[in-house]
Amino acid sequence: MLRNEGERLKRVIVCTPKREYACTTNLEKHNIGKLGNPKVAIQQHDKLKSKLREFSAEVIDIPELDEHPNSVFTRDTALCTPQGYIRLRLGLETRQGEDEWMAAVLESLGEPCVGEIKAPGTVEGGDIVLAGTVAFIGKSIRTNEEGIRQLSALLKKMGYEIRIIELPDTILHLDKALMVLGPKQVLYCMEIVPKEKINDFEGIGISCGGDTTANIICLGDKELIVNRSNAIVIDRLEAERYMVHNLDLGEFAKGMGGPNCLIMPVERGA
Repeated sequence: MLRNEGERLKRVIVCTPKREYACTTNLEKHNIGKLGNPKVAIQQHDKLKSKLREFSAEVIDIPELDEHPNSVFTRDTALCTPQGYIRLRLGLETRQGEDEWMAAVLESLGEPCVGEIKAPGTVEGGDIVLAGTVAFIGKSIRTNEEGIRQLSALLKKMGYEIRIIELPDTILHLDKALMVLGPKQVLYCMEIVPKEKINDFEGIGISCGGDTTANIICLGDKELIVNRSNAIVIDRLEAERYMVHNLDLGEFAKGMGGPNCLIMPVERGA
């Protein structure tokens, strides 16, 4: 069950990049900036898994999907909700098929499917942030208007208020501009997220650019995972008395991903 991404992380799906992430020959097609070093990528991913387990989260590590180098970024493939999972339809053509792959995993765990995004709609998980009674959805180059319409209809039935945030083409997903820090706390990019969208949350505003993003993992209980290169955010969060676990996840930044991109949260709660 997952209603608020600010609650304690209890169960999560990850995908160790043992082969596919570092072997593609067409970087542009897969939207990968630079090939990762496979040995280092695995080491970094192992440290991420260790930190998640250290926090007592159950970590389910699944095999990569053949010929899908982006399958390491499990976040984008589905959305787990209080009633079950929603099967998404990814906006990058080379990632389509990952939804079916993740659906099989979730169903094997006993998660019911409560809906799916159908063509021509597209929605990627990095564009959705669940925050209690509010669902933030980013309209982006990967999540289109039709996808938002379908997703909104599903989430409204579960009692969510929908708040749509328009993203510039330079921002791949909403989780680079907005993430939850706790049950009523958010980290947000001031230049992108209108203040009125978060007026009933406690907001920590940052200026995004370069390595500075809102892409973090909330573990719960004011503990967070942040990419080590995101130094401005680390300093700001520590000043606000959050416990920050800074991990070197630089190999995944090469694939345009951050910490949040690497996890599929299945269950959160007290």
